[in-house]
Amino acid sequence: MNLNLIGRRAVVCGSTQGIGKAVAIELAHMGASVTLVARSDEKLKAVLSELPSTQGQQHDYLVADFSLPDQVKEEISSFTKKSKAHILINNTGGPPAGLAIDANPEEFLKAFTAHLICGQHLVQALMPGMKTAGYGRIVNIISTSVKIPIRGLGVSNTIRGAVANWSKTLATELAPFGITVNNVLPGTTMTGRLEFVIKSNADKAGKSFDEAKQKMIDEVPMGRISTADEVAAAVAFLCSPAASYITGVNLPVDGGRTGSL
Repeated sequence: MNLNLIGRRAVVCGSTQGIGKAVAIELAHMGASVTLVARSDEKLKAVLSELPSTQGQQHDYLVADFSLPDQVKEEISSFTKKSKAHILINNTGGPPAGLAIDANPEEFLKAFTAHLICGQHLVQALMPGMKTAGYGRIVNIISTSVKIPIRGLGVSNTIRGAVANWSKTLATELAPFGITVNNVLPGTTMTGRLEFVIKSNADKAGKSFDEAKQKMIDEVPMGRISTADEVAAAVAFLCSPAASYITGVNLPVDGGRTGSL
């Protein structure tokens, strides 16, 4: 099975922590040169120093805030003037928890901008280079909520669904050019965000952190919370030559938690 990414460049968003960071490291291990994207210059430099480069890779980074779509567009446009990318990982932090009925319209607009508009800027900028190379992999890290909405995540459920349908549409449009577009749907993955969610749930229920964590674990058939590396492995496979005929799919990486096909 061909998992070799030597000579390929990957743009990985939200790559200073959690799943994004794990994906960046995994792709580098497979031989890709990685362009990290996040809003903190200091954190980007720290992750950059952790990326393996034993296969001649040249890693770099872009500073961009996904709440500022014009900034994202400007940064990726400047990038494409001097480089091309074969892989794009769309990944950014999820909207705050809360009921959909209680959300202000501005919350939907903010999330839509960060998750879809910025993604559109990135795809439009990088697609010509992928077409020229005859090789493109776009992976959107979303959520299992695109299959079954998650209670208490009204804004996130709504926007994640929009991103999933945008992705499916792009998959059909870009397939003739050798560009695949897929979604990876993490379940309960031990990241900083999940720790925050567990703590919030514990506070609301008047329980300990461990009790709230165990309640989440009990919902997973595999009986444990995944690591970011496990999600990254699925993302990396979809970026490889071996996944050349897989496009337009929603792939849950959730230990069997999602109760639908």
